[in-house]
Amino acid sequence: MGARSGAGPAPERPHRLLRWGLPRDPRASEHLLGFVVVTVLTIAVTRGFLQLTGFPQIGGEGLHVAHVLWGGLLMAVAVVLAVSFAGPVVRPLVAFFGGIGFGLFIDEVGKFLTQDNDYFFSPAPMIMYVTLVLVMLAADALHGRRAHHPTEYLAAAADHAVAGLAGGLSQERRAVAEELLGKGREARGAAETAALLRQIPADDAEAPDPIDAVSRRFRSLFRAVVTRRWATRTTTALLAVVAAGTLVTVVASWGESPGWGEVGALASVVLSLAAGVRGWTLLAADRYRAFQWLRRAVLVNLLLTQVALFRIEPWPATLGLFLALATLGVIGAEKYRLERLRQVEV
Repeated sequence: MGARSGAGPAPERPHRLLRWGLPRDPRASEHLLGFVVVTVLTIAVTRGFLQLTGFPQIGGEGLHVAHVLWGGLLMAVAVVLAVSFAGPVVRPLVAFFGGIGFGLFIDEVGKFLTQDNDYFFSPAPMIMYVTLVLVMLAADALHGRRAHHPTEYLAAAADHAVAGLAGGLSQERRAVAEELLGKGREARGAAETAALLRQIPADDAEAPDPIDAVSRRFRSLFRAVVTRRWATRTTTALLAVVAAGTLVTVVASWGESPGWGEVGALASVVLSLAAGVRGWTLLAADRYRAFQWLRRAVLVNLLLTQVALFRIEPWPATLGLFLALATLGVIGAEKYRLERLRQVEV
């Protein structure tokens, strides 16, 4: 019998990132989503403003201060913030300023892909959208496919404690830290981190989080408005509007855009509707699985249909994007309600 008999399973070997001293932030997905949403809004507002004002230029006498420069400046501000302050409080501000900066930067991608600096390069909106989709897929690969290790939760709790040592902790941030500590209680140093948190005084003053303030309002709105009946009706209506809008856009632009875009948009609409029909057939038997399928229908739209639409007609595609995100919000609110019901039943 070996020396390990009765000693229990060998401890799990830490992931390479942990051995490098790179624990993942459990809230990183939220920050990255905020970054992408702010980027999309910045592009939409910038393009809308320029069209409404006749594309004014800052400069004169041969100078043109392009907004890509302001984007670079704001991205630099985000980097300076990220490397200047310890603790988690600064990260939402990094995502906010970085999102605005990246939006202003990538909005001018057409100028840097064409010899004549063509801001109106027709594939540019699709390139922007695909870039952001790749950012979200990379974020999912990094944060969504491997469960967080207890040491990562503990590191996040200690990160809150680091910020609290200097300025105290608000009641809400303390609750977040204690929740993270609970998830990381099996990690070495949990008792010491808990003792440290207990020593930190209360203080409600903290840096603003503009992304969280807006997202909270939307979450509250969805959860207040979305009931069992309205969740189904609203999701169905929004999916129908998005599908119909895609078909109208493709038909109206038929022959004026690349064939692959038209065929791709139509094929992805069929795929999205198939996932939606599957969800609707499950509503009576398993509502939670039904909304998982409806979520897949929206994701097909976001990952496939919108790519083709942004190549065909950017502005209708932008409207479709926001409608798809609203549908995703309704589905998320209903899934949250169903999960809470499951917890109560258990």
